Amino acid sequence: MPYFSLVLVTGDSRNGQRSRNGVAAAPASPEPAGPAAELLVVGLGPGPGHWLTPEASEALAGVDHVVGYAPYVDRVPQRPGLTRHASGNTVELERARFALDLASRGERVAVVSGGDAGVFGMATAVFEAAEEPGYEDVPVRVLPGVSAVQAVAARAGAPVGGDFAVMSLSDRLKPWSVVERRGRAVAGADLTLAVYNPASRSRTEQIVTAREVLLEHRESDTVVVVGRDVGREGESLTVTTLGELDPAAVDMRCLLIVGASGTRVSAAGRVWTPRWVRS
Repeated sequence: MPYFSLVLVTGDSRNGQRSRNGVAAAPASPEPAGPAAELLVVGLGPGPGHWLTPEASEALAGVDHVVGYAPYVDRVPQRPGLTRHASGNTVELERARFALDLASRGERVAVVSGGDAGVFGMATAVFEAAEEPGYEDVPVRVLPGVSAVQAVAARAGAPVGGDFAVMSLSDRLKPWSVVERRGRAVAGADLTLAVYNPASRSRTEQIVTAREVLLEHRESDTVVVVGRDVGREGESLTVTTLGELDPAAVDMRCLLIVGASGTRVSAAGRVWTPRWVRS
């Protein structure tokens, strides 16, 4: 005797997740199936659409899943056939594993990151997770983006026109003693220094200590650029000195560029570092 059955599924049924407006809930690992697809790791740039590279735009237009930290996922426009998987700020490895799981079963996936994905972004988390058993056949390709240090430097002029270093003051993934030791080395080497993650609501003393460490090796009139929300609404750029820098005015939305001894400010207020260093 013939019969008929009907199953009603609410939201997005892929991977057993519910979805609202195309944004998937916290991911659950999908079941393996089919040949692996290439996993893309895409840098979205600091914010404005015109800083998203054509390569990145093309890649995002061709995937079925976007995985990332919620504010970055929100920057990828929803379209038919796209599922956006948003998660929190401290689950990078879980995010990477989920994306690798999707790619391992043949799904077209992009992991998105602000700025350049290879500069304090998701690229390293993906490669770390990819070393785990089961992901050997998943190819990973990183697409570069405009980094925050490039954006702030361009707004200021050319402060990283000479040798420079990039550091994060976050001690979530490394001991503060390591951060401080590296800061002393950079300061002693007279390199321009770009500082990511200088402070947050729970990390207010690190920038205070970092300034003190730098002042052990740099003059108080060393040029400092503080870029806040560069490329986004409310953008501001402040040019000050290491002696006048107010740590209380620095937060997670800032990126700092601390000049070398040769860094200067032009008559028009542009900050630049010579390519040459006097012997």
